[in-house]
Amino acid sequence: MSTDAIVLLKEDHKEMRRLFKEFQASEEAPASQREKLVKQILEALTVHTYLENEVMYPEVRKRLPELEDHVLESYEEHHVADVLCFELFTMKPDDEHYNAKTTVLIESVLHHVEEEEQEWFPKVREKMGRNELQELGERMIEMRKKAPRSPAAPKALKKSLDAVRA
Repeated sequence: MSTDAIVLLKEDHKEMRRLFKEFQASEEAPASQREKLVKQILEALTVHTYLENEVMYPEVRKRLPELEDHVLESYEEHHVADVLCFELFTMKPDDEHYNAKTTVLIESVLHHVEEEEQEWFPKVREKMGRNELQELGERMIEMRKKAPRSPAAPKALKKSLDAVRA
């Protein structure tokens, strides 16, 4: 398994895309199936944003100040996703806004992922060395073990707000 931070984040993105496609294909499925998929999406997003907010973004901001605007925009996009995740976490799958809110979350995250993979990651890879990216990846692997799994976790919400305010 690679310890390169960008490779690890792209693997998360791939898993999220898979979950998103499953949700989109479940339109006619029972509410319980959609709810299970949304819970998986919320957990994947909560862990992923925690790792980016705690490891990747602060390090890129510190080491590559020319990318600060990208980092700040990413923090804001995470904040929007965190709010949507928290709202979905508190909703029932039969709520008339459940599917629409999930769709908005998916669209927002896919936009964010595309920006990261097409614009942000190539610049980070170009500027940071292989050893630095592996060190960040190792930290992310270790932190994944204790990452919040639920958007209702007070630490996850506080971290999101703190990151936006930093």
